[in-house]
Amino acid sequence: MPKIFEYLGILIFFYSNEHEPIHVHAKKGEFESKAEFYIINGIIQEIKVSSVKESKPLKGQNLKDFETFLEVYADKIVEKWVNYFVYHKEVEFEKITKRLK
Repeated sequence: MPKIFEYLGILIFFYSNEHEPIHVHAKKGEFESKAEFYIINGIIQEIKVSSVKESKPLKGQNLKDFETFLEVYADKIVEKWVNYFVYHKEVEFEKITKRLK
């Protein structure tokens, strides 16, 4: 399970057996959501946040923080996904402790 970011206590990661579409998971405590990236011609057109089967979804401020994080770091998340799953490279973990926006 490659951990790629931590933002305000929210762990953002991939499961090591992921599949397309490109997506990332976010977990804080017992709550977990995922974000799927819809890309056309190399440009992120849409990001959909949804719940994860058998987990309670992020809610309230944690969900807002995750959505804000996605707005700012979407390209970097996709880059890390491609590096890990396509090129089989290790990805660097980054911890962001200051609130974005």
